Amino acid sequence: MLIVGCGDVGQRVAGQLPSRLKLLALTSSAGRVPALRAQGITPLLGNLDQPATLRRLAGLATRVVHLAPPPGDNPDWRCDPRTLALLRALRLRGLPQSLVYGSTSGVYGDCGGERVSETRPLNPHTPRSQRRVHAEAHLRLFGRASGTPVHILRIPGIYAPDREGGTPRGRLLKGTPVLRREDDVYTSHIHADDLARACLAALWRGKPQRVTHACDDTELLMGDYFDLAADLYQLPRPPRLARDSAKEQLPLMLLSFMSESRRLDNWRLKNELRMVLRYPTVAQGLV
Repeated sequence: MLIVGCGDVGQRVAGQLPSRLKLLALTSSAGRVPALRAQGITPLLGNLDQPATLRRLAGLATRVVHLAPPPGDNPDWRCDPRTLALLRALRLRGLPQSLVYGSTSGVYGDCGGERVSETRPLNPHTPRSQRRVHAEAHLRLFGRASGTPVHILRIPGIYAPDREGGTPRGRLLKGTPVLRREDDVYTSHIHADDLARACLAALWRGKPQRVTHACDDTELLMGDYFDLAADLYQLPRPPRLARDSAKEQLPLMLLSFMSESRRLDNWRLKNELRMVLRYPTVAQGLV
């Protein structure tokens, strides 16, 4: 098995695999090699931004988990050259038996708080989401052309108390405002451990060329999510702002997350991938 993008979630995937399974991970940093080896992972030096370094990946793995994000500074801001480079390398020899890609729920854009299924038309509003749409399209094309079952997980906000920046605690301590209720947006969530389990479920049980929402059962407005976390951590609840005031006080990246409202449906996760969530709601997973 090959993990491409072996960061926090990739390492959680590795930690849930049986020791008898040979595990490979692509890394562009020689400095990470000892740490990966200590986790029982065979590191492969290569860089998705340097396609010539990826040729050795061909035919090495029967299953692939692709968690690497697109570059943020690509001149063609709608394109994901990293996914294209990986697929070209995998085509060279010995196609994998299955491939799972970690995409984003941002591909839907703003849905006005509606419940969203995997069949909803895509409407990305940001360059980073448009790059994910590009990657998804080429992965599905690869799957149809090669016969490799490709499964796409669309992922919302990832959290976990043992993940760097994985809880709202830091923002609560800074007193960062959230939107008032009448301006607020719905957001979805997934615990990092449950996401790792979803990757493995999709590898072995995912339907070919299929999309699944990797999200929990939580349906909260963003401000209510932060209020819940504040109560759990016994910290002050964040101040509330009108949207017009937020535009003047909050960073653009944070505002972009406050401009899209949707509630992801996870029926496929539970019924097709047969996932039983360890952390069905953020109230259980934040502590």
